[in-house]
Amino acid sequence: MQNNINQDYQLKDSITATSGRIFLTGTQALVRLLLSQARRDHAEGRHTAGFVSGYRGSPLGGVDTTMWRFKKELDAARIRFQPAINEDLAASMMMGTQQLDTHPEKKVDGVFGMWYGKGPGVDRAGDALHHGHAAGASHQGGVLVVVGDDHVGVSSSIPHSSEQALRHLRMPIVHPSSVEEYEYFGLWGWALSRYSGAWVGFKAVTETVESGRSVPILEVPTFDLVNTPSKFARSYNARDFLTPTIEQHIENRLQAVQEFARHYPLDKLLDPAPDAKIGVITTGKSTLDTLEAIQQLRAQHQLPPIRHYKVGLMWPMVPDSLYAFAQGLDHILVIEEKGDFIEAQIKNLLFDLPERPTIHGKQLATNKPLVPSFGQLSPSIVENALGEWLNHYQLVQWDHQLHSHCPTPTVKALDHFGLSRRPYFCSGCPHNSSTKVPTGSKALAGVGCHYMASWMDRDTQGLTQMGGEGTDWIGASAFMDQAHIFQNMGEGTYFHSGYLAIRQAVAAKTNITYKILFNDAVAMTGGQPVDGPISVPRICQQVIGEGVQKVVITTDEPSRYKGVPLPAGVHVYPRQELDRLQRELREIPGVTVLIHDQTCAAEKRRRRKKGAYPDPKRRIYIHPEVCEGCGDCGVQSNCLSIIPLETELGRKRAIDQSSCNKDYSCVEGFCPSFVSVLNAEPKKATTMDSQHLHHHIQQALEHVAVPTIAPASCNLIVAGIGGTGVITIGAIVAMAAHLEQRAASVLDMTGLAQKGGTVISHVRLSKDQHPAGVVRIDQQQADVAVLCDSVAASHPAASQCIAPNKTQLFINSYLAPTSEFTRQPDVQLPRKALVEQLVQHGGAQNSIHVDAHDLAQQLFGDSILSNMLMLGIAWQHGAIPLQLAAIERAIELNGVAVQANQLAFDVGRLWVAAPEQVQQLLAPAPSHTQRPTTVAEALALYVPRLQAYQNAAYAQRFQTLIERLQQAEQRLNPTSETLSLQAAHSLYKLMAYKDEYEVARLYSAPSFKQQLQEQFEGDFQLNFHMAPPWISRLGSHGRPVKRQLGQWVQALFPVLAKAKALRGSWLDPFGYQAERRLERQARDVFMQRLEDIAQQLSTHNFEQCLTYVRHAQTIRGFGPVKHDALVQLLEKSKNAPLSPQLTQAPA
Repeated sequence: MQNNINQDYQLKDSITATSGRIFLTGTQALVRLLLSQARRDHAEGRHTAGFVSGYRGSPLGGVDTTMWRFKKELDAARIRFQPAINEDLAASMMMGTQQLDTHPEKKVDGVFGMWYGKGPGVDRAGDALHHGHAAGASHQGGVLVVVGDDHVGVSSSIPHSSEQALRHLRMPIVHPSSVEEYEYFGLWGWALSRYSGAWVGFKAVTETVESGRSVPILEVPTFDLVNTPSKFARSYNARDFLTPTIEQHIENRLQAVQEFARHYPLDKLLDPAPDAKIGVITTGKSTLDTLEAIQQLRAQHQLPPIRHYKVGLMWPMVPDSLYAFAQGLDHILVIEEKGDFIEAQIKNLLFDLPERPTIHGKQLATNKPLVPSFGQLSPSIVENALGEWLNHYQLVQWDHQLHSHCPTPTVKALDHFGLSRRPYFCSGCPHNSSTKVPTGSKALAGVGCHYMASWMDRDTQGLTQMGGEGTDWIGASAFMDQAHIFQNMGEGTYFHSGYLAIRQAVAAKTNITYKILFNDAVAMTGGQPVDGPISVPRICQQVIGEGVQKVVITTDEPSRYKGVPLPAGVHVYPRQELDRLQRELREIPGVTVLIHDQTCAAEKRRRRKKGAYPDPKRRIYIHPEVCEGCGDCGVQSNCLSIIPLETELGRKRAIDQSSCNKDYSCVEGFCPSFVSVLNAEPKKATTMDSQHLHHHIQQALEHVAVPTIAPASCNLIVAGIGGTGVITIGAIVAMAAHLEQRAASVLDMTGLAQKGGTVISHVRLSKDQHPAGVVRIDQQQADVAVLCDSVAASHPAASQCIAPNKTQLFINSYLAPTSEFTRQPDVQLPRKALVEQLVQHGGAQNSIHVDAHDLAQQLFGDSILSNMLMLGIAWQHGAIPLQLAAIERAIELNGVAVQANQLAFDVGRLWVAAPEQVQQLLAPAPSHTQRPTTVAEALALYVPRLQAYQNAAYAQRFQTLIERLQQAEQRLNPTSETLSLQAAHSLYKLMAYKDEYEVARLYSAPSFKQQLQEQFEGDFQLNFHMAPPWISRLGSHGRPVKRQLGQWVQALFPVLAKAKALRGSWLDPFGYQAERRLERQARDVFMQRLEDIAQQLSTHNFEQCLTYVRHAQTIRGFGPVKHDALVQLLEKSKNAPLSPQLTQAPA
């Protein structure tokens, strides 16, 4: 201990410690539970082993990775973790572990088993679970069925609650209210299973199993009753299948369950209130919601005594303790999530009592809704239900808006300004390419990350259960004229059960192409490997054996298949051929398969950090002077690492080097601005290396006062973008509180949002060891909000936690591009407006905002550290009530980029206390560049550029025409120059069209080399991605194929640039191309129309003329991209009375 901080605490203590306090997540609690059972068996002289099997899926998506992390400890305890390829086979394996008594060659006396799966997995495995439970559990083993229930569908296609399904199987169910109870309830469940022979359900809801808590280790009794199994018990016995006796065994076991539950009650009387006339009954998480709600109500009202009964065994309920609880009560309120599962049992059990209380839950006697049956509960929802119930019996006067501790927000919902931080494919994700379909085709979505294609304008729709992919098309296509569909399927789904869907499609002779997206990981749940041997050649062999008509492979690295044996007729193609191949496959009758082999981008990044995956020394740079801002690179790559670059010539594109995963598909955009920079690394703005930067910061901090911070309760939310370290911030803060011997909890609301969507971390700190209550922070209950992204912060799930004029806000003012930018090149990105509304929402006096992205990028060369920098800012302001030493130790325990994270935290502190010490390390702030806003500014910018483009006479034509138009406009209104300004923007674009001479001139300019040297370091070389005329063949997509040209081409650029004098003359070899002719024709016609407008402009046609001159600004890009824009402009101009010439054919 040092300053009351437990410096000796280690992360593995969460599963190995046997006393004291530990910080425990739900998935860690399941591992701890297994080891605890092994220790207990060993202490009692039992010669047992453990077995774990199931299938990952949120909220149990991290179970397998946690098991692997503690493999050494599990092996030492003779616990085998065997991931299953699907849930029902896991249940059958579990059934086998209970058969050991029938095998004389057994090596252990028994096996305690743990099956796990999310709610839909219970549905799928229902038959297997039913058979296993019916056959029974060994008296020396026992089975715990851990069910992950996602009550609100955070990361599930449908919200689910499994207790009804388990009751149908006649399986007893326990329901812990928090992580703290997992060990006790789990050990109780195994003991019950041994005593009764029943399998025991263990309900783990999202908000407990995905949370983490600082908790004391509870004492658990030895359950001596297990040594003498009940007379009603039936150990494993499969001989009675196909007879009515099997059902009798199941019912007999339930009597044994009642015996055990009476002897070792799992239910608790939380508040006996002997004089009470009213009582509440809760179970699971709703218990914590209710405790907090009652506390809030008592702060506002004089409440009568309320007896509180917590149900641990939620089915079958124990009558005796329920009768004792109900004795003397007039009214009972049942508070539970989802349906009336507990309520219905209570009504049945109390119905025949001579004097029974009224029982309400989902509705009052007047049929008025009370406790919601959908979604999930919160303290504010429970508070309202309690208030309505008490008001109904005239025990308290209640008005939700007047009395609620968490009133309905009076502040209107925050404006998203048309933006959304929706889950999206990671930068460089293979699905960015693989989920495209040819024009005229459609695709069906499947389970996995690739489902997100459904909201990406990719003609993708639909969803079935996992493993049913494509079979819905069998039913639909029989009654449709459409002949063909594409079906996306990940290799994890294929291995799980999707293979059977392909077999069914072949049997039905359906016209369908399965696109098996082989990305070398189960990316949806954290990048785990597929649970068994699988490879592209193996899949090829399997589907050919099933009778598919044709199989092709596409990949980003065809060279990897050199020497790889493949079945006859299977060929490998580069991913650029995807469109052509799909068009061919859709014409083949029957079932065809396209396997797209490309490693998950997130996995590449993880493996590269470990040195376990090749990391090419190649960066992509977009030359802003050449870039036209057309957005075709975003269309081709769908990549979020392409970000906007606002310049004086309008919006261009740049690459965010911090988030780029080196997929390189952006270079497929038809644009010569892309440059491969070889053997280079991004340069930090500061000239210091990390060691000297650390020394500088530490020296400066020696003179900085540490804020005086006393332990205090604190509700903190951290909101940001999935995959950027938001979860890390929450974990470090919660761990730091634990190290201070204080109660703390953290809940990360991620789900699918981990893929670039809105992620919110709820952190609750207690001032002492008293638990903070529910893990989710309720409406307007946040004390502090670290808002790492303004769009995510505007999401209702985050903004509703903010209490106006109370919550302290720390806002990262940087606006990362949203998914809309990949499809809408001109989408508005109102950075300032988003920050201003957050400040207005929380109160200016409580708000601090800083561009942490820019600070991190300049100082560390990596914007990923911006969130940790934000934490340092909040802490130095005194908003985070934790000791500095505790945070530093928590960062160390986190074990990821420890020095970098510590340095970023320190920089945040210094930015608050002595900003000048940080500012001196930064490059001078670039002058703010924006498009000219006056005609004078436009002429000052465009005239010199046109002189450099061609000559002074060419620039003079521009200036003369714009000035003439300005004079005509100001004859109508002396202060107006809107029309002439827009005309200047448009005319410059048309006059400075980027032909071969201009691109060569821009690459020859000294500024190009200077820009590269400012952004990259190292002895780098350049390659250029272009489609030179005459030598570039047309690709299968109908566009010229770009070539990668070596550094030698740089020597040609100055020569070609000097030949600009030939532009447009009969000696211009490039001028005979249709694109150049069209550019010149559009320029000349536009100039003529401006002459006409200058003569004919009037108040009647002003708006019409303004609309016309703006049209030209939509012409952007190169080659086919620009051609399409020109054609669109010509089409729009057909009905414009002032511009008939624009419809003429090119000269």
